[in-house]
Amino acid sequence: MLKNLKKLREEKGVSQKQLADVVSVSQQSINKYENHNIEPDIGTLIKMADYFDTSVDYIIGHSKIRRKIEVVSSYDLNIEEAKLVESYRNLSNKQRKSIGLLFIQ
Repeated sequence: MLKNLKKLREEKGVSQKQLADVVSVSQQSINKYENHNIEPDIGTLIKMADYFDTSVDYIIGHSKIRRKIEVVSSYDLNIEEAKLVESYRNLSNKQRKSIGLLFIQ
């Protein structure tokens, strides 16, 4: 069941046909994925996650975290630092790039 597929597609402003072309399936398949009639194979799920810059877990509704899962290093953070990191992780890619321009050289 792809709980968030239709939501992601509509937010990005793409049609079922456009998404189908990107992930190499038919428009009818996208419709069936969105209406819970069939489920895609893992390769198609990965293509969708890459296209929407999210995780397979988010698309299928297994996680509420929209950002792509990435490798992170552990640090000893105080509460304020941890909140800043969490806030940063919730930013869009565009917002992250803006922050990077200000602080990272």
